[in-house]
Amino acid sequence: MGFLDILLGRSKPAAPDLDRLFGLPSAAVTLQAAAGFTPTGTGAVCFATVEGAAFADAHREVRDLLDADTGRTGSPVELARDEYGYSWLVSHRAPDDLPALVSDLHAVNTTLESTGFGPQLLCSVVAFEDGGKRRLGLVYLYKRGTFYPFVPLAGEGERRDNALELQVKAALAGDLRIEQDLARWFPIWGAPGL
Repeated sequence: MGFLDILLGRSKPAAPDLDRLFGLPSAAVTLQAAAGFTPTGTGAVCFATVEGAAFADAHREVRDLLDADTGRTGSPVELARDEYGYSWLVSHRAPDDLPALVSDLHAVNTTLESTGFGPQLLCSVVAFEDGGKRRLGLVYLYKRGTFYPFVPLAGEGERRDNALELQVKAALAGDLRIEQDLARWFPIWGAPGL
C-alpha cells in the first residue's frame, strides 16, 4: 500500500487463505458440543456465473481431480444454479467424512483460482444439522478469509435465526477466524444443503 492510498483512506483487501478451510473439522467438534449440530456431508463453492470454454475446462479439471478419489461413490461434484443467478459446485460425502469434504472444497477453490476464476469466487459453505430439525451453514468468505454462520429458519420464508448465529459465532471464535463485521454475514438463500 502506498502513501497516497493511506492518505485517501484506501485499504488493501485481505488475501484469501484457503488453508483456513482445514480448520472446519475441529470446529465441527466444537459446534457439536456447543449446539448439537453435525455435518450433513454436503458442501459447495459459490461463484458468480461464468460461461464459456475456459470455465468448462476448469469444471472438467475439478471433476477429473475429484474423480481420482477411488473411495468416492457417485458424482464427484455437480454444478447447480440458484434462483439469484449464482453458480454452485456441490460436493457430497458421508456425513462422518468432513475432512474429505473440506479437501474437495479446497480443491475446487484452488482449481478455479489457478485457472483464472479467482475474482468470481464468492464463498464456500459446509452444511450442518441438529437432528434434522434445523440447518446451519458455516460460510467461508473467499475475499475476506473469514467464516460466519448462516441459519435459515425452516418454513419461515427468507428469515434466519440471528440468535443462534451469534451463539455459534461465540462458540467457534477459538476454532475459526470469524467475520467480525456482521453486515458481511450475507444470507445465502437457496444454498445447496441448506
